[in-house]
Amino acid sequence: FITMSANNEDLEGASNIMMYCAACGIGGAGDIKLKNCTACNLVRYCSVKCQKEHRPKHKKECKKRAAELRDELLFKQPEGTHVGDCPICFLPLPINGE
Repeated sequence: FITMSANNEDLEGASNIMMYCAACGIGGAGDIKLKNCTACNLVRYCSVKCQKEHRPKHKKECKKRAAELRDELLFKQPEGTHVGDCPICFLPLPINGE
């Protein structure tokens, strides 16, 4: 069972966001707030009922995308350059050979 979140911070600027419930097709407008699948962020649901009904169809793609997101986070290179740092522990190497 996937928890749902109304937090869209991870999806800002994405042009491929679904604006409709993946199960019933209701559009998110006015009083209807669509919630993202927090595992993959690929689909949205209007209710827990729709989420549960759609889960068998969504499960395979969801697991694949969730694994991709975990790998991206796990293997993300640190910001900036580390020239002069130890490639194993990333501690600064002595400049004068001390």
